Amino acid sequence: MLLSFLVRTIFVKNSNLLSHPSYNGRIGEPFIELFTIDSTNNYAMARAHEGLAKHGATWFAHHQTAGKGQRNKSWATEAGQNITMSCVMEPGGPNITRPFLLVAATALACYDFFNDYCKGDVSIKWPNDIYWRDRKAGGILIENIYRANEWQFAVAGMGLNINQESFPAHLPNPVSLKQVTGRHYELIALAKELCERLTHRYAQFASNNPVLMEDYNHVLYKLDETVRLKKDNIVFQTTIQGVTALGQLITQDAIERQFEFGEVEWLL
Repeated sequence: MLLSFLVRTIFVKNSNLLSHPSYNGRIGEPFIELFTIDSTNNYAMARAHEGLAKHGATWFAHHQTAGKGQRNKSWATEAGQNITMSCVMEPGGPNITRPFLLVAATALACYDFFNDYCKGDVSIKWPNDIYWRDRKAGGILIENIYRANEWQFAVAGMGLNINQESFPAHLPNPVSLKQVTGRHYELIALAKELCERLTHRYAQFASNNPVLMEDYNHVLYKLDETVRLKKDNIVFQTTIQGVTALGQLITQDAIERQFEFGEVEWLL
């Protein structure tokens, strides 16, 4: 299963980290291939802590042996078949209320990329899973580093199913780009295309462009549809209305409700 939303904040005292560049920096430069690694996020986070990463640095793994998913779950992918990469970004400033906008920007970059090849039926399932129809094609994991109140680094790990055609039986609904289109793809070329998409969406994030949340809500999975959710031991039906800039899911039934990530479980 692909990565899902997680934002982990790490406070550091190391003052030897690189200062953040302008927001015009391209993501995917440098683009570094790793043949086997436990986790691209672990690797990128370590480089950031060591002062060896800058905005835009990207690590792509041909084989990831210990991928990380939401709430400390593990994630596995078939070697050499999918996009598994992590990008370093340097938001800068004390804007600790804005992490979800970066999640939205990264999810939209993955959506833009996948939708280009599928030409429809692609959506973002709150908070950041990429869906084709009712099947999961990808997701992201973002980990943050703060120094005092400064947002020093964000490491965005992205996983997209590209050429894989068989998945473990316990996964309920995976799908790959090849299964959708019938075509086989060159992974490095596609990964660099995804970096271009992320560069564009990151610029919107950096400039506080309101189109970011407008676009996110426009492609939200099950928007205006009634779904079944579970909170604690209670299952209920409610209609998806949208997501706030702080990342809360808004739904409507007898009353309007707002949910934080992890507060409710989807029942499909």
